[in-house]
Amino acid sequence: MSTETLAAIAVALGAGWASGLNTYAAILVLGAAQRLGVVGLPHDLQVLASPWVMAVAALLFALNFFADKIPYVDSINDMLQTFVRIPAGFLLAYGAAGGISPEIAVIAGLLGGTLAAGTHVAKTGSRALINTSPEPLSNIAASLTEDVAVIGGLMLAIAHPITFLCLLAVFVALLVWLLPKLVRLAMIPVRRMAGKSPRA
Repeated sequence: MSTETLAAIAVALGAGWASGLNTYAAILVLGAAQRLGVVGLPHDLQVLASPWVMAVAALLFALNFFADKIPYVDSINDMLQTFVRIPAGFLLAYGAAGGISPEIAVIAGLLGGTLAAGTHVAKTGSRALINTSPEPLSNIAASLTEDVAVIGGLMLAIAHPITFLCLLAVFVALLVWLLPKLVRLAMIPVRRMAGKSPRA
């Protein structure tokens, strides 16, 4: 496997993984990397470097940034973001691998969507657990850590693809082990809202 192919796969899987945490941050990092010439994205993803796309992503990132740091609001936001993060993970991964071959692009898209779903469940479940604490500082710390992880993870995928892929494999192994617990935690806000809904 050539270095260019390995780098493209790392960026594709990194984009899927990052999308599950914060889609807007992932778009901003990839768009900025393209504009600065740090990475050459495939033709289908070069639109991420558009000033208009980056401006909208920055606005949505700012809104998400504040919502993500308020207890319980963050859990509602996570539920709504389910309809953004997972499809975006598929599309970003598919586009990032589009320059290799159509077959690899589809496989990368499927893996990217799966990674986005996994990281999204991990984020939602951990936030439900954090929300059992009455103070807001843990929410802020968790949100900032996630934002830094997205930026740092994608930069690592671009600069050191092999290192990133090794760390991603460790993350996936841990996620598979933790997934049943995280799914139960992620369902806590849904059960609470269902319990508060008026009975017919």
